[in-house]
Amino acid sequence: MPSVQRRQRRLRASFLQGRDLAIDLGTANTLVFHHGEGIVFNQPTVIALNSRTGEVLAMGDEAWEMIGRTPAYIVAVRPLRRGAITDFDITQRMIKLILRTVGVTRFAKPRVLICVPSAITEVERRAVEEAGLSAGARTVALIEEPMAAAIGAGLPTHEPIGNLIVDVGGGTSEMAMVSMGGIVAMHAIRVGGFDMDAAIQQYIRREYGLAIGEKTAEQIKITTGSAYPTASHRPAQVRGREVTTGMPKVIELSEDEIREALSDNVRAIVDATRLCLSGSPPELSHDVLDRGIFLTGGGGLLRGLEARLSQECEVPVHLTEQPLETVVLGAGRLLDYLPDLQSAFFMNPQMGRR
Repeated sequence: MPSVQRRQRRLRASFLQGRDLAIDLGTANTLVFHHGEGIVFNQPTVIALNSRTGEVLAMGDEAWEMIGRTPAYIVAVRPLRRGAITDFDITQRMIKLILRTVGVTRFAKPRVLICVPSAITEVERRAVEEAGLSAGARTVALIEEPMAAAIGAGLPTHEPIGNLIVDVGGGTSEMAMVSMGGIVAMHAIRVGGFDMDAAIQQYIRREYGLAIGEKTAEQIKITTGSAYPTASHRPAQVRGREVTTGMPKVIELSEDEIREALSDNVRAIVDATRLCLSGSPPELSHDVLDRGIFLTGGGGLLRGLEARLSQECEVPVHLTEQPLETVVLGAGRLLDYLPDLQSAFFMNPQMGRR
């Protein structure tokens, strides 16, 4: 505990020196990069509330552990769905709690750079900005996640070279061709890790009449899920509740079955990547033939997704070194240039989106 207190004191002291923050406000997880400290917060984007009083009971890891294990009046809420704010008030309260956790006070308001999906609308963009300002930020700038991911992956984003980044998150998947400090071609779909979890739940319910929770589905995806046949053929043992009787039941699922359950979501990601590649200028597409596609995001950890993308797009695919942290690390590198973001990396609401 003393070490935690010392860390908090150091954080507060550095904020008083004018340090800034980068926030990857993801559907699944929220990460905070503190200038000079690195990643200081990495927890699920979940907040637990007392629905009777509106009181916030827990946030992050603690709230995630409460899912499916609390009385009916205690609800665990994800304030972002498919990369968009669905509850402005809860999002604002959560951001405020996060900033307080990492040492922000009303006397030390940092400048904040927030990573947002490229598919975000103008209304959603303003909602994110307002949530950050209301939570205590001095100023708020936004950057599209694919650009931050390309920077975090160490790609030569300022050179006239085609860099194709595929970021598979919890609620969205984004494909972007980056060159000369900008996004040249982009395709975003509202399909991600949570859709894969839901697909597993639906498959098991339909084929076996068994109801499982989202945490169980996520675990099945991590341990046995795949996008391409692998050498492992270990079945998944699944415990759930039989829909017809309400009694607990245990079944075994093969890797092939789980891959079938995920097939529609994987196909959507592959097709979107092909569209982005085919919609890029020929010179940049040619660069991708040599350099390959760079895969990142939590969903990028699905086994066999690299091989599936490589086979379907006919180019090499490389998983970034830190898929879960790539976006926030890229945004963190930009904090030194925050005053210049308006002309360089700052989101352009007039940019065409598909």
